[in-house]
Amino acid sequence: MTDTPPKAPEPLTGHALIADYVRRLDGSPGVYRMLDGEARVLYVGKARNLKARVSNYARPSGHSARIARMISETRSMMFLTTRTETEALLLEQNLIKQLKPVYNVLLRDDKSFPNILIAKNHAYPQIRKHRGKRSDKGSYFGPFASGSAVNRTLNQLQKVFLLRSCTDSMFQNRTRPCLLYQIKRCAGPCTNLITPEAYADLVSDAERFLSGKTSHIQADLAQQMQEASDAMEFERAAALRDRIRALTAVQQSQGINPKGVDEADVIALHLEKGQACVQVFFIRAHQSWGNRDFYPRTGSGAEEAEILSAFLAQFYDGKPPPRQILLSHPVDDEDLIRDLLSARAGRNVDLRVPQRGEKAELVENALRNARESLGRKMSESAAQSRLLSGLADAFGLDDPPNRIEIYDNSHIQGAHAVGAMVVAGPDGWMKSQYRKFTIKTAPGDDFGMMREV
Repeated sequence: MTDTPPKAPEPLTGHALIADYVRRLDGSPGVYRMLDGEARVLYVGKARNLKARVSNYARPSGHSARIARMISETRSMMFLTTRTETEALLLEQNLIKQLKPVYNVLLRDDKSFPNILIAKNHAYPQIRKHRGKRSDKGSYFGPFASGSAVNRTLNQLQKVFLLRSCTDSMFQNRTRPCLLYQIKRCAGPCTNLITPEAYADLVSDAERFLSGKTSHIQADLAQQMQEASDAMEFERAAALRDRIRALTAVQQSQGINPKGVDEADVIALHLEKGQACVQVFFIRAHQSWGNRDFYPRTGSGAEEAEILSAFLAQFYDGKPPPRQILLSHPVDDEDLIRDLLSARAGRNVDLRVPQRGEKAELVENALRNARESLGRKMSESAAQSRLLSGLADAFGLDDPPNRIEIYDNSHIQGAHAVGAMVVAGPDGWMKSQYRKFTIKTAPGDDFGMMREV
């Protein structure tokens, strides 16, 4: 008679696995990761007390469908302790950005926003669009919602303040004024058609305008025009008149101009059928500098407070927060988020859900825009789904495709050969997946180039 070897115990999963981890945790702050059977990260979370936070997942009931599904897929966990809860929040956001876990709220569009820079590293400062870190010497104004919003504003500013937009090297090599001077968009400092002192006054006026002091500028220009007219300098008076008209046109085109809000971001969330739209309006110097909509990946069951909290932490990663953030809903861990944003800004940041007055009207306007944007997005997604289903029928596929790659290549008479790939999916064009390839082995041969790509 032979002994039957004992059966190996079944590996722990789900609630039982998490309960086993809880026994070995202490009350330190830190970050936890939940992984599936293939070691893919399902979720990254932070906690003031790891033992208390993770023990919530060990309960067999009381979870939303989304969290219950995540727990059932969990096959292992990883932990990292930190000194403070703020450190844990920073680490959590870095890991979410790096790992893109399936069950976390994820901001899909995190590119930087443009600013206007009046560069002060030259005797005649240049005005230009700027992205990225504020490392150049000068005055920064922004953020603006898009590059096109900055370009429109720069175009308007050049009509009023005549500041140069050319590069320093172009400036140094000019021997006669450029076209912008001819069409009255530049004062012509490159050929000494304006003194440094007079140009400095233009720079000061532009900075005052971008700081919201438009009425003072208009009064000053009107006074200068009257003085020029009294002195019978009619050509100068006409130029000042044109600048006043351009300034008036700029003011009339600005739309939302809240008198009681100097510097704020207005952030509103609309959640419908498991999909979310976050609308952000940028208010600077009592002027609206545009708005952007975002569609964070949320998963079913996520609530407004959780989505907004994650959005704030990710959105202001690498972007300086304004002095005030007006919200449509309260957020999870409000004090912690406020401390994090204040640390990033180097000053206090006020989070507020206004209930009445002008600020509440701004939030309501942003919320209406979020609701309308999500409605359009859902309609577009439905149309996209119908197109993909039709494509599946045409090609005899069992299911609609999740990813479509389109390739093309090009060269100039056999030289400078490149290939390109664009990608489409259920939500439309996936621009983050676009790629450009440098052809190395088969330039001039279209089929060989495509094969290499």
